[in-house]
Amino acid sequence: MARLTTVGGLLAQAAASYAFTCQSSASAAYNATSNYLGCYTGGTSILSAVKLSTIAMTPQLCTSWCGERGFQYGAIVFGTQCFCDHQPNYSMSQKVNDTQCSSRCTTDPSQRCGGGYIASLYQITNSQPSTGASYFTPACQTSPLCSHKVCDTSLSTSDRIASLISELTEEEKILNLVDASAGSTRIGLPPYEWWSEATHGVGSAPGVQFANMGNNFSYATSFPAPILSSAAFDDELIFQIGETVGREGRAFGNNGFAGFDYWAPNMNNFRTFLASSSQFTNTADEDTGDPRWGRGQETPGEDVLRVQNYVRTYVPGLQGGDPTNKQIIATCKHYAVYDLETGRYGNDYNPTQQDMADYYMAAFKTCVRDVGVGSIMCSYNAVDGYPSCASQYLLQDVLRDHWNFTNDYNYVVSDCGAVTDIFQYHNFTDTEEAAASVALNAGTDLECGSSYVKLNASLADGQTTIGRLDEALTRLYNALFTVAFFDGSNYTALGWSDVATSADQKLAYTAAWEGMTLLKNDNSFLPLSGSKKVAVIGPYANATTQMQGDYSGTPKYINSPLSAFQGYSSWTVTYSNGTGIASNSTSGFAAAKAAAAASDVVIYLGGLDNSQEQETLDRLALSWPGNQLDLITELAAIKPTIVVQFGGGQIDDTPLLNNANVKSVVWAGYPSQDGGDALLDILTGKQAPAGRLPITQYPASYADEVSIYDIDLPSNGTYPGRTYRWYTGKAVRPFGFGLSYTTFGFSWTKPLQRSYNIQQLVDSCGQGNKNNNGWGSGWGWGWGWPHGWNNGHGGWGNSNTGSNTVINDATPFTTISASVKNTGKHISDYVGLLFLSSSNAGPAPRPIKTLVSYSRLHNLAIGGSQTLNLPLTLGSLARANTNGDITIFPGDYEIVLDNDASLSFKFSLTGQAVVIDTLPAPKASYSETVKVNLQAPSRADYGDPVAGS
Repeated sequence: MARLTTVGGLLAQAAASYAFTCQSSASAAYNATSNYLGCYTGGTSILSAVKLSTIAMTPQLCTSWCGERGFQYGAIVFGTQCFCDHQPNYSMSQKVNDTQCSSRCTTDPSQRCGGGYIASLYQITNSQPSTGASYFTPACQTSPLCSHKVCDTSLSTSDRIASLISELTEEEKILNLVDASAGSTRIGLPPYEWWSEATHGVGSAPGVQFANMGNNFSYATSFPAPILSSAAFDDELIFQIGETVGREGRAFGNNGFAGFDYWAPNMNNFRTFLASSSQFTNTADEDTGDPRWGRGQETPGEDVLRVQNYVRTYVPGLQGGDPTNKQIIATCKHYAVYDLETGRYGNDYNPTQQDMADYYMAAFKTCVRDVGVGSIMCSYNAVDGYPSCASQYLLQDVLRDHWNFTNDYNYVVSDCGAVTDIFQYHNFTDTEEAAASVALNAGTDLECGSSYVKLNASLADGQTTIGRLDEALTRLYNALFTVAFFDGSNYTALGWSDVATSADQKLAYTAAWEGMTLLKNDNSFLPLSGSKKVAVIGPYANATTQMQGDYSGTPKYINSPLSAFQGYSSWTVTYSNGTGIASNSTSGFAAAKAAAAASDVVIYLGGLDNSQEQETLDRLALSWPGNQLDLITELAAIKPTIVVQFGGGQIDDTPLLNNANVKSVVWAGYPSQDGGDALLDILTGKQAPAGRLPITQYPASYADEVSIYDIDLPSNGTYPGRTYRWYTGKAVRPFGFGLSYTTFGFSWTKPLQRSYNIQQLVDSCGQGNKNNNGWGSGWGWGWGWPHGWNNGHGGWGNSNTGSNTVINDATPFTTISASVKNTGKHISDYVGLLFLSSSNAGPAPRPIKTLVSYSRLHNLAIGGSQTLNLPLTLGSLARANTNGDITIFPGDYEIVLDNDASLSFKFSLTGQAVVIDTLPAPKASYSETVKVNLQAPSRADYGDPVAGS
């Protein structure tokens, strides 16, 4: 295919575009003629040169689109996706019965449009002269749209959009409110697929295409899963990852391989669940144990501050610094109270307002109020009886009215199928048309799915209005203007040379090793030095894509642990698989033990993978799956053993910690493309581990105590509480745990005062903010954030006006500091975590402790010292009351550095309690245009698993 492969080439294209002259096409419309070849498996790979997604897909549309670009074959998959190529790839496909191509074409149900990963394949007999070009051209540089008023740059953006919407028919408006939007062939508005993914790199999705390997845009940088990157506790690292993913995502979009909006980050808190076997009514789910969220690997962890700061850095990295000229549009998901796959399509949660404000809503507030994210995704579950995507409380009262998600370009998108679920699983409405109506009316502007196609019936029945359709379309087209969909921008020059650069590869490696966390190291067994005969054993020993985890794309390379170890000249490596992740077969034990006997040391690599935890799949146990522990025990009886634990969720390592022959345990998460090299360098000491667990590792006995649907966090006397803030039991490894290869000494250099009057403190922080410039009263990156964005890219102000006089939980309070000295024998990074606690401030129950600040020092030399700066906000001192008001309470407090209290400091807050932020309470009732059925809290309701986002 012809591709523009350099920034220079793209700049030339951009320069030519400025001289673009709008001319109406005089040529006759091209229509392909084709022969149907049958229904084939391997649908998304049988043809892979270019792809088109639209809800208006039909066989004629697909073959004409492919044939016009010179391709001889077209295939339809998933009902909406058309793939083109010059020759089919039959190597991984087979012909099946035509009934498997069962997806009805949405706009013409009499025809079939493939199936799920099943392709309806066509040979085009009259394709045009081959060009193969599919790079994106700004819509107003194409004919016939260029002659329409929407492309008149002398008009305001709002006037241009109003003109466009006025030209669309009712049917066209409806077909542009779904993710595979149809555009309008009639006026030349191109279709657009809104569903692209960027959780930890440009990821596979309906809107993303990876070309065949060896071609441009056949790969992108694959960073570690967020749970591992988060463990680095390095905000600058997360910003750089976001910046890279955003740049690569825009380059893919510019060249027709993706959209310009991406549904990331997933910033739901990785909350812990308890379960009893008696809670499960579905035979397949009968088990004891703790169902850990299968999607926890996609998140920054269980702590609110860690998630908030991840959002503060990743979202600006993705979007860039100008909200009206974005690199890409980020989407914070899933709003709200979503962190369970079991029964996710019909669950209803009823959290307290206190937990809502303190835990479930805090990061979304940050995402909207402080960093100006472009879009929000509403979740599958219901909250207080209302499905999230039909909740006027969540979408209007809180999101738009309270957090001011009111810019012209701010829109809400549903999770995939969530609008249908309002009817199908929640039974909130009696018809699918009514489900579409209540979602649209509540403020869901875009549906991932097809229920909105039924809005014509909704309009006919008076359930919604054309005005509301137009409002949603206005938000969506405004959003597309912010990414230059119509006109192009400076970002339009990004191309293939900006993807997976050497600097990007280095960053992926850095993210992998920075997050790896040392959980055990008896007698400083690690790092390994000198020549060694090493037995490399376990289901991750030769892992490649397994190390990427969920929501991944195609990387340029994946360096397996085995390949990295074999390339290390000081080691002689013997490899044996030994067992599988969840295998109970011992057929590989003998070979693994023979390898161990012939070696000096055993490195066992196992844990969890996507067969145990992923979207639609919660874990039901905290213990190591299969017979992995049995094999580790037998290996450790032969030779000293190092265990490398992969996976997003934690598993009970008690048997490993108690086994004297298991010398070291390293948690490696999902390290992705550079996992092998990063792990080797950790094990050999080229890099020193400094990662900290972003989640608690609980004992396997933490089970059989409460329903998984009980959403409360504090201990109530019948169960031990959830997350480190409330867990009253003894963790196997607590949140924030992480060992080092060296030792450190600490001293305060700038502590707090011994006492503060609360009102005076709040007033003084307000005075300090009045002269700040920038984007508002956000996180206040003036504390030394390296990008120098006028006190930072931390927030746009509580009113989105740019005013800095607003006082809230994000208002900077002070920065305390400590001197950290490397007193050991290894150069190392150091992560400092600052916790706050009080035994008498505010009403009980009180959290055991709360993370209020953290920072990472880099390359601390042997015998050297660095200053650890720990910024605090007013929110650091506050927590929610029972009404959900974020409140600073008087009382006695203590801050401690790290779990072992390397440093501590006591202080008091005096005077009256002061509220610094509020959360609106739900109204007693909400008016609807259709009959609705409020839902009872979930107990054991199960939905059928389908793909989401």
